[in-house]
Amino acid sequence: MSHTPASSHASAQALLKERDYLLFWASRFCGSLAAQVQSVAMGWQMYALARQTRSVEESAFLVGMIGLAAFVPVFLLTLPAGEIADRHNRRRVLQICLSGEMLSVGLLALASWRGFASTSLLLVIAAGFGASRAFFSPASTAMGPMLVPRELLPRSIAWNSLAWQTASIAGPAVGGVLVAISPAHAYATGLCLYLASALAVTAIRKNTTPQSQPGSRWTLMKEGLAYVWRQKIIFGAISLDLFAVLLGGATALLPVFARDILHVGAEGFGLLRAGPAIGATIVALSLAARPIRTKAGLFMFGGVAVFGLATVVFALSRSLWLSVAALAVLGGADMLSVYVRQTLVQLVTPDPMRGRVAAVSTLFIGASNELGEFESGVVARFLGPVGAALFGGVGALIVTGLWAKLFPALRKADRLE
Repeated sequence: MSHTPASSHASAQALLKERDYLLFWASRFCGSLAAQVQSVAMGWQMYALARQTRSVEESAFLVGMIGLAAFVPVFLLTLPAGEIADRHNRRRVLQICLSGEMLSVGLLALASWRGFASTSLLLVIAAGFGASRAFFSPASTAMGPMLVPRELLPRSIAWNSLAWQTASIAGPAVGGVLVAISPAHAYATGLCLYLASALAVTAIRKNTTPQSQPGSRWTLMKEGLAYVWRQKIIFGAISLDLFAVLLGGATALLPVFARDILHVGAEGFGLLRAGPAIGATIVALSLAARPIRTKAGLFMFGGVAVFGLATVVFALSRSLWLSVAALAVLGGADMLSVYVRQTLVQLVTPDPMRGRVAAVSTLFIGASNELGEFESGVVARFLGPVGAALFGGVGALIVTGLWAKLFPALRKADRLE
């Protein structure tokens, strides 16, 4: 089947006519923007508080501890959350999660404004945020395909990624500016954005309750795990992302690089945080206009390899603009691999199982992101921040080569239709 520019344009127009999908997209954008602003503020505030009494290495370790605190509830709750997303109204689950996120960022705003913020409080809030995200991600991932016809699914995935990446550009930049005024301003902004996200979800009219599933909670969770294990392309794709990002999580060290390596302050930190999303948005725009049709596996492996190389360049850079450029390439490469993985997973997964499969994927992503931050903090404690970033980039390259041999079916995966 050929895909002409006219048919591509027609499908884009069709997507714009889906009212509930547009509300979902707006909610995703506002919620992602809020999460980015909150993340920037928490990382910067943790490092600033820690540096009052601790060394650079010890402070970098505490920044990494935010990731561990957020991952523990994800690890414990994600599989039950997937089962809930496959039994209950997915819109209602999102509303409850967004309420929890508003509560956490509101408490941070109050603590920063009244002057009782501490490293311990930041870690507790990070754990609460992780618990909310454990339920949010499977429900959101599973609800998106319910709002569009199947033929629009690949394009909607690209536009979903575009919402997240656009927020990831604006979020760090906005967060960096607001943190330079005060962390309380950043957290208050996040609270308003979470509220907008919740209102957009509430306005969705379509039925978002999945088909009723028989069996006990444990049986349903086992079915989800077994399905992912049997589908070797899915298992290979999400595990490749897990180990590559787990090792290559240099972005967790950006507060350290901004303050003590590149010496560029809060404004430079905002630029560095925006770097990966700049590249990712360029790639997401390209994919939204012209989705990948063939050679999907090769695109995915190529993206992870470039991700590792760009991480090495970032580790060795002492120029702000070279560092931002390396981070932009890193983000674009990561976007490419994420797009292939998400499209593969959602196209082959039946709707009654989407929540559970999304939960397994969320667990892997959470491990790669939050545990990746912790890994970077631990390695930085012993090798220093530069050594930790270099270690991660080389590790991502090794994982790419190893997975290409272990999962030949993933490497040979062709069509994304």
